[in-house]
Amino acid sequence: MKRILLAGFKHETNTFSQLPTTLESYRARSLTYGADIPTRFRNTKSEIAAFLDACKQNDWQAVHPVIADATPSGKVTQETFENISGLILNSIVDDGPIHGVLLSLHGAMVCTHVEDGEGELLRLVRDKVGPDVPIGVTLDLHANVTDKMAKLADIIVSYRTYPHIDQYEVATEVADMLRATLAGEIRPACTVARGQMLDGADHGRTTAPGPMTEVQESAAKLKQANDSILSVSISAGFPWADIQDTGPSALIISNGEGAEFKDMADGLVKQIWESRHRSTVISYSVDDAIGMIKSSAPSDKAIVLADFADNPGGGAYGDSTRLLRAMIDANIYDATYGMIYDPVAVRTCTEQGLGAHVVVAIGGKIDPRFGEPIPVTGRVIAVTDGTLRLQGPMMAGTPVDMGPTVVLQVGGIDIILTSGRFQTYDRMYFEHARIDLSQKAVIAVKSAHHFRAAFGPLASEIIVVDSGGGLTSRNFKELPYKNVRRPVYPLDVD
Repeated sequence: MKRILLAGFKHETNTFSQLPTTLESYRARSLTYGADIPTRFRNTKSEIAAFLDACKQNDWQAVHPVIADATPSGKVTQETFENISGLILNSIVDDGPIHGVLLSLHGAMVCTHVEDGEGELLRLVRDKVGPDVPIGVTLDLHANVTDKMAKLADIIVSYRTYPHIDQYEVATEVADMLRATLAGEIRPACTVARGQMLDGADHGRTTAPGPMTEVQESAAKLKQANDSILSVSISAGFPWADIQDTGPSALIISNGEGAEFKDMADGLVKQIWESRHRSTVISYSVDDAIGMIKSSAPSDKAIVLADFADNPGGGAYGDSTRLLRAMIDANIYDATYGMIYDPVAVRTCTEQGLGAHVVVAIGGKIDPRFGEPIPVTGRVIAVTDGTLRLQGPMMAGTPVDMGPTVVLQVGGIDIILTSGRFQTYDRMYFEHARIDLSQKAVIAVKSAHHFRAAFGPLASEIIVVDSGGGLTSRNFKELPYKNVRRPVYPLDVD
């Protein structure tokens, strides 16, 4: 029986964030060890569930030391990186021999001691398993795929959907190629190319026709026309990571090496470059968004507001108050707002208790440049422990623990205050606190795009708001880039 090491070590690092990513950051979102992994992840729409299923189907013995995933934030500390990677490396030695490796990674991890976190992890794993043990990797669609990653892994496949609803399927694809490699049917090799772009491919949007769907169609045709191509991945990149290789890329997995695959990858990157000025997402200012709400016709569906500039899913702090303040000042009713990260306000509300009328300042505590704390008087209408299970479509079945959470009703707005930083991409973030979304005229979320999978069906209209109040605004020229290759679009090149 072959032993396959399964592990997950994810982080999308916003290098402009002042919040360090520590072991506690992983505990706050998802840090699971050993025997607890199958219990937590089986029957979920996750990569780990697919890896576990592949082991069962192929009669492999699964070795699974750790699955770690933290909400995007600042650089991963060296201590944290060494702690989690050490569990993986020790398992290779203690639970070996290892015949194959399956890793669930993000592709945009930056550490305090090394800018390419995934590349460094792959180097350490490769040193332990040797040159002949195949390594298969899943990556996020917003990975910054480095040359080092492509050199050290045998198989790399990125998600093809944004919102990411194909994690299980992509992991199954990687596991299938690992099986074929172990059987001697294929000899996979990775070839990656990138251009002089910090951002591109419509930031990866796949929910509407546009640059990303077009280049994905080109990638699919390329694979169909060439029997030597096993897989093609288009990564939109994560532009808020200030490292050398940040930006969109094309990655080809071929059966055997060949210079022609670099030419093919370059052709796909050229297509991304040529579409760099096209965007299918229109954003509005806070004032314009409030005006659109005020002038909207009555509907049995809600207006969904998405504050992408303060998206915790991209490393923003999640406590910017600009959009919420405008909603309160405009006296918006039948509304809900999810979420404001503010453990101090949560503690105040829980101490006062359910039903209490409280005076508290909410939000704006990490960096007031993105909105000062809002002094409010409200009523505590829900107190929860913050535990829920995602409904999907994205990551359906996955358990989440936000820590103590309250709903504070201020005027006509039910505001979710949390002790943990989470992007709002699932209805359960509201419904676990008994907020009936079907009765809301306005639903505001801190999310860039993932919210569309769950909230799109509820929406009469979606308004994407650039509040200017967060680290995930796309005004890239306002950020102090120092390490990205130059010249690069849009900082230097138009």
